[in-house]
Amino acid sequence: ERWIRGARYDCTDNVMLFGEAHAREVLAAYEDHFNGHRPHQALDQTPPDADIAEVIPIEGRIRRRQVPATNIYEYHRAA
Repeated sequence: ERWIRGARYDCTDNVMLFGEAHAREVLAAYEDHFNGHRPHQALDQTPPDADIAEVIPIEGRIRRRQVPATNIYEYHRAA
């Protein structure tokens, strides 16, 4: 239910869809964000596809990137 609610809010309610192909593209981008970036409480604030061995530096600038075709932004440490 949480995934459906998030997909509806972030994709279908806030993005104008232009046909089935565009809707599939938007949902695929949301799925990649959900599994690869968004923190999950049950997984100790890590995404399901996260590499546990990867060390993220604390210092440095933060960059914001918009997920294509959605109103979602992801934040990453700048290199």
